[in-house]
Amino acid sequence: MFESKDLISVANTKMPFGKFKGQRLSRLPEAYLLWFVDRGFPTGRLGELMRFTLEIKINGQESLLYPLEEGP
Repeated sequence: MFESKDLISVANTKMPFGKFKGQRLSRLPEAYLLWFVDRGFPTGRLGELMRFTLEIKINGQESLLYPLEEGP
């Protein structure tokens, strides 16, 4: 189960590679996250946060993340 600290992490963790490198996980397009469903999410914490991000987006709740974003 995810906790409030996970919401903050999703809102502030930036994608470390790929087409959307440097973009917050909360701002990744849903289609990009769905691409990982077929090909496999990264291992470790990044993969967990990406799965959580997708779950939030599928449920239409991404607007909850925007107020949690810190800095530019």
